[in-house]
Amino acid sequence: MLKRFSLDNLNLSILLTVCVLTVCGLVAIYSATYSTEAVTAHEKFSKQMVWFAISLIALFFVTYTPIKIFYKHAYTIYAICLFLLILVFLIGKGTGTRRWITLGPVWLQPAEFAKVGALLALAKYLSRDTRNLNNLKELVIALLIILIPFVLVMRQPDLGSALVFLALLLPVLHWAGLSAMVLFVFLAPLISLVCAFNYYSFLVAMIIICVILVFFQRGLTFFLVNFIINIGVGIITPIMWDLLKEYQQNRILTFLGLVQDPHGLGYQVIQSKVAIGSGGFSGKGFLEGTQTHLRFLPEQHTDFVFCVIGEEFGFIGAIILLSLFFFLVTKAIDIAGSVKSKFLSIVTFGAAIIFIFQIFVNIGMTIGIMPVTGLPLPFLSYGGSSLLANFVLTGLILNAARKRFEYL
Repeated sequence: MLKRFSLDNLNLSILLTVCVLTVCGLVAIYSATYSTEAVTAHEKFSKQMVWFAISLIALFFVTYTPIKIFYKHAYTIYAICLFLLILVFLIGKGTGTRRWITLGPVWLQPAEFAKVGALLALAKYLSRDTRNLNNLKELVIALLIILIPFVLVMRQPDLGSALVFLALLLPVLHWAGLSAMVLFVFLAPLISLVCAFNYYSFLVAMIIICVILVFFQRGLTFFLVNFIINIGVGIITPIMWDLLKEYQQNRILTFLGLVQDPHGLGYQVIQSKVAIGSGGFSGKGFLEGTQTHLRFLPEQHTDFVFCVIGEEFGFIGAIILLSLFFFLVTKAIDIAGSVKSKFLSIVTFGAAIIFIFQIFVNIGMTIGIMPVTGLPLPFLSYGGSSLLANFVLTGLILNAARKRFEYL
């Protein structure tokens, strides 16, 4: 038994990386809440410390649990996650939303655990050797595994967490064997939609799409159907946009960061960029961030925790943080590419995609290149459910690293 739990075959570099990231988050949370009421600040920091300890235990449990158990019960875990997402609508709590289930003093966010459950279920479904994703029926089932929790989370509403499911879908399907042709068929209408507001950009997009469709050489019918779909998207999108009221258009543009709203949604982004920019090269020092301690930026210990790092530790601190994230996701992708078990390979790659998307969107919104979606920064943002889910994903990666040369 002792040998089974030996650290000899544990990837300590990944474990150390996530622990360092979490400690950075604890430092930022302490600083971000330091100027508030002392009891409240101590309570938030202490709660996150407790969640850190719980998450570490969960990480080791997942790391040393035989992967066959996760494979066998993947659909059961997925069903439990869906049940919790539905339960949120019945007993959920939140300010203007229904995202949390309360168990006494503990607030749980089922959407965070649903990411893990959906990944396990999708990986099990895709890992069968007889699975053919170019078959429409099998592809639709794979899509539904992700789209069901996506719709439930969107209804809470929680756009940030919902987008994680969509970000997971196509990369994992391609990793599992979805052909480049089918992948392009899915992506092309999205490209047409984005480019539809400018005649020249839409013309260029359609030329590129047509060239790629010809390259696939799937016949005239295939070309015409996809061409008509993309042309249709390009025509309908501006019409639908014009049907919206002016205030609806402004809300969407502000959300996407295309117009500024200094007193509304744009306020957080403006203050965030000021905080990060004021940190300079080496930062103002721990507990010395003026933007942080004067409370110019709301919720800086959750969604905007990166601002605290940027202001107090500057460019150096931000680069170190980004380097740690880069190391984590590249190691995960490397493990996914070398593991023998297809189930483990998909799970590990999917975990890396979840991390990449959340990191890119969260940091992107703090520097103004991505819309504000309320998506936490993995391992750093305040919140027990997010931390626990991220440590479970890390445990699955470590499990794959231990069993990379074994078949399921």
